[in-house]
Amino acid sequence: MDRLLEFIGNNLFWASLWIAILVMLLWNLFSNALMGITQLEPMDVTRRINNDHATLYDIRSESDFNAGHIIHSVNIPEKDIPERKKEFEKYKNKPLILYCQTGSVATRIVRQLKTEGFEDISCLKGGILNWQRANLPLTRNKK
Repeated sequence: MDRLLEFIGNNLFWASLWIAILVMLLWNLFSNALMGITQLEPMDVTRRINNDHATLYDIRSESDFNAGHIIHSVNIPEKDIPERKKEFEKYKNKPLILYCQTGSVATRIVRQLKTEGFEDISCLKGGILNWQRANLPLTRNKK
């Protein structure tokens, strides 16, 4: 233990850097849980759709949505959310699930909407890519 303290004292910059990286890693891993953000696995999403009549919002671009999306989901691209936020309001007290390509954008939007009073809002963990890895079906819009 004395040698560890001596090492830290002699290498304060590197020890501080290591601690900062560790704190950022832990924040990245646990921040969603600490903020009450629920990330659902694909099978949990299907349960919420079937049992709780959850509404799905795809926040990817329109072209990505048309290429393949979860059936009955509504497309509101991320860039259009500020202008179309009223569309979310009718689901403020109902189950709402957001998804994007990888899950990171949806998590950020869920965090924002949660601070605005949405109670039962969650996101698809891993986004549509995780949905596809689970071999669950997508539907496509024909042009």
